[in-house]
Order: sequence, then C-alpha cells, then structure tokens
Amino acid sequence: MIRTFQTNKIRETRELSGSLWNLSPCAGEHKDEKYSVAVPCCWETVPDLSNYRGTGLFSRTMEAEGNIRLVFKGVSHTARVCLDGRVIGEHYNAYTPFSFIVKNVSKGDHLLEVYADNSFHENSALHVPNDYMSYGGISRGVVLETLEDAFIEFIHAVPVRLEEGWNTKVLVKIKNLSAEEKGYGLIIQLNGRRVVIDEAVIGPEEERLVEADIFPGEVETWEMENPRLYEIRGILTENGREIDDLIDRIGYREIKTEGKDILLNGRKLLIKGFCRHEDHPMFACALPFSAMQQDLLIARDLGANSIRTSHYPNDELFLDLCDEQGILVWEENHARGLTLEQMKNPNFEEQAERCIEEMITAHINHPSVIIWGILNECASDTEYGYDCYKKQYDLIKSLDDTRPRSSASCKFKTDICLGLPEIVSYNLYPEWYHDTPVGDYVEDIYHWVQAESQGRDKPFLVTEIGAGAIYGYRSQTMCKWSEEYQAKALENQIRAVLDHREICGIYIWQFCDVRVSDEWFGSRPRTMNNKGIVDEFRRRKMSYDVVKGLFHSYPDYKERSGA
Repeated sequence: MIRTFQTNKIRETRELSGSLWNLSPCAGEHKDEKYSVAVPCCWETVPDLSNYRGTGLFSRTMEAEGNIRLVFKGVSHTARVCLDGRVIGEHYNAYTPFSFIVKNVSKGDHLLEVYADNSFHENSALHVPNDYMSYGGISRGVVLETLEDAFIEFIHAVPVRLEEGWNTKVLVKIKNLSAEEKGYGLIIQLNGRRVVIDEAVIGPEEERLVEADIFPGEVETWEMENPRLYEIRGILTENGREIDDLIDRIGYREIKTEGKDILLNGRKLLIKGFCRHEDHPMFACALPFSAMQQDLLIARDLGANSIRTSHYPNDELFLDLCDEQGILVWEENHARGLTLEQMKNPNFEEQAERCIEEMITAHINHPSVIIWGILNECASDTEYGYDCYKKQYDLIKSLDDTRPRSSASCKFKTDICLGLPEIVSYNLYPEWYHDTPVGDYVEDIYHWVQAESQGRDKPFLVTEIGAGAIYGYRSQTMCKWSEEYQAKALENQIRAVLDHREICGIYIWQFCDVRVSDEWFGSRPRTMNNKGIVDEFRRRKMSYDVVKGLFHSYPDYKERSGA
C-alpha cells in the first residue's frame, strides 16, 4: 500500500511492494543464501539476519514496456538499483523517496535488483551509530509507472488565507522525456473547478515549472476536529489528448507564530504530543499500514494531538493517516546528536540539505505537517554549527515559507542558534538525567531563553521529556527503571510544562520503546531506549494511565498571557 487514496487515473501504475521478493545477503555467515521476503521488509526481521549489517540484494522480475519510472519510498539506507544487470541509479538516506526513469524498455519480463546497504562508513554523515536502529532493506513501498513522452513529477498546492476566503498557490513540475521540443497543456481540477493553463513549450529532455493561483470556491477549513481534505488533480495534455495525471490532497489551514504563541487558523495551540520512531519488533522500521494506524489509535486514546517524527521524515502513509484524522505533525530532517566533528564530515551539508529538499518536495501538501524541524541535538553551540543551521533554515524557507521552523536543542544555556527559527525548542530530562525539581528546571531554561538568548519573545516548546521504565519491572522503592518511578516522573514533568502559561506544549520522549544501534550505546538496558509509554509490543506501562489522565485534562487550544 503506497497511499490511502488513488493518485493516478491516466498514468498506468503498479505496486511492486506488497509481494514476495528474493533477498540475499552479500557478505557474512549467510552470504548468497536466498530468502523469500514480503516487501516492504527490513532484513533484521529474518531470523538468520537479525544482526546483519552490510549489503543485501533484493530482486524480482517484473513485466514492463516503454518509458518506465521506478519510485522507491524508502530504502535503508543506501540504494543501488539495477535493471537487467545495468545500474540505473543510486540514492542515500533511508527516509526520503526517490525515483529513476528508464526509457524505451523492451516489452517482456525484466530483472529488478536493489542493493540495500545499512553499513556505517565515512561517506555516510547522517546514518551513524545512534540512539535508534539503522535497519537494512526496502523499508517502504515501491511503484512501477509507465509513462508517455511527458509526465507530471509533482503538484504542490499551498493554501493562502484571504479576507474573503482561501486562495491556492499551485506549482506543477512537468518533465519532457522525448528528444523533441513539445508543447503540453495543463488542466487543474480542484473542488469541482477546472482551470486550463496556457500551453508550456518544453525542450527535449527538459523540465518546466508551471505556476498558477487557483481560487477553490467555498471550502471548509482543515481543523483537528474537522480535518477536511480536498483532492487536487493535474492533467497533462498533448494536442488535446490527455496523456498523464497526478492527484494529491490538500487541506485549507493556516499555521503561523505570533509573539509567544503558535496559531492554527488563528487559535492558540497547546501541543500534547509524543516523539515516535518507526520501529516495531515484528517489522523493524517497515511498519505496515495497520500498525501505523494502531499507533495513532493509541496516541489518540492517550489524549495526544501531535506526533514528532523523531528523527527523520516518515512514511507518507503515516502522514496520510494524520491528515485524515486531524493529528498535527512536527516533521524533521535526518540528523540526531551529531557532534561538531561529525558535522564537519565533508558529506554532511550536502546529505542533510538533500534530505530537506526531498522531504519538503514529497510532503509539502500534507496539512497535518505544521512544523519543519532540523538537526536534533547537534552542535548548535558552535560557530560552525551556526552556519550549518542557518543554511538549512534558509533552505527550508526557500522551499516552503508557510510553516514555522525549529530544532530540538539540548545545549543548556549555550545554544547560539535560537535567533534563527520561529520556534524555540528544548529537550529536557529533569528527574531522570539529573535530580533538579522539574518546575525549577523548566523555569530556569525558559527564563534564560527570554532574558539572555536570541530566542526571546518566540514560542517555546519542550520537545523531549521523560523517564525510562522496563516493562513489568515493579518496585515499591520507586527506583529508576521501575514503572512506578516513570509514572511519577512523567506526572511531575507534564504538569510543570503544561501548567506553564507561556509554554506552547510538550512532546513526551517517547511513544514506544525502540531498539538502538549496538555500536552506539550497548549499556542501555536490553540495548533499547526504554522511555516509551508502551513497550516495543505496545503493551501499557503504569505511566499510560497517568499520561492519559493528564493529557485529556488539558485542552487542545488555550488562552495565553497577553491574549
């Protein structure tokens, strides 16, 4: 399953995932052995390969003809794709989509091979041993598309609030695959309206961006309690014949900051959220559709209204579900806890910026995404780090200036980058990594931000806070790692943050327990990050009812100081 709705009516598409592929490790004890696996698949779920790090070959035959486009939603974490033994492209980063075009493919069966590599090496600046697992495999969907001489690569539709209603700023990217200069017409369908765009003349094997302002007529605003979605469809024509189309969905909503508040459609948000990794012991990071929805059902039962996609762009299926159910999303690029030395890796800036470009290009239409985040807990206390943060923030603004930007910092009173984004965010762990009373610690950092940093007078979020517990470990001594201690610590933390009149919300670390890289922090109990409100199998810890009771007792919107 690729999306929750139909994305094409003219273009011929076929899902290649959702079926069995052959998998063979390219090294190690089980080198060249063949396994039949259901793609999406992380090979760590294959019993023989639970700890395999290296390259694995996924292969299958497929029937194809003419101009084809192979779309991969995620391969972990480096991919080399071959068709009939010939390399057609490579891609780095597990968490962003990519595609390759092959023209004039002969009719018949063809061998598709994907070499996935999850090894750590000096050329990889973002995939490093870390506090989550870098799995290996084709972790998201794969699609085969058959194209004519031109196609629509994307259609971006950005809602703009006007005094009299809504406008839509539309940007469409068209690619000419032929060796001739050709003229193509474009039709946009939105909310029962049909707008014909002047013909675009595109040179041989070139592309063109087409812009338009489209008034959708009367539309309902996308709200958490009423997440109304509208399909927008682009149709490409040649000499009056419809040759291609692309369908996406949008929601008419406005997200912005005003003083110390985050406003959704003019109302002051109080974010009650969880940081969530794509991780499950049965599926690794290749969660199926039903498991994604189960996570959201649990989050909503807990009273959450937001998810932070820690620490990478998420599967678009997950974002579709958030769009449909009115769940707000903080989505961030892929970088967690990188030191200054790691940020000086010669590949860092290019790989991080490409991740931003691919994330926003793919996900800009999702109304649930309200914040773009970058560089969680990286070297934001250094001059070199400042330059990196500024470049990435500037890149986001050039791609999408309609959403606020932020980054989760752990640099206590030393962060020099807080003047760059619209929202100041901090990861805080009082009563876990140190014994400072929660209220004192939260007020201390908030006062420093307002009095001594460049982040004064901006909205403030607590983007991580929490405590660990081993599922089933109970102790009346209230010692750390007991369920009792986690429940008490979370109660203190949540109250201290959400009772603060000028803090805009909280993201609890974290939704569920997750596996961490063995190479990174083998001293973590069970080689897992155990701060989940549920364990890796989604079994409830004692803190579940505590969090649920507190989250439900605070509203989604709140009047703030100065209102």
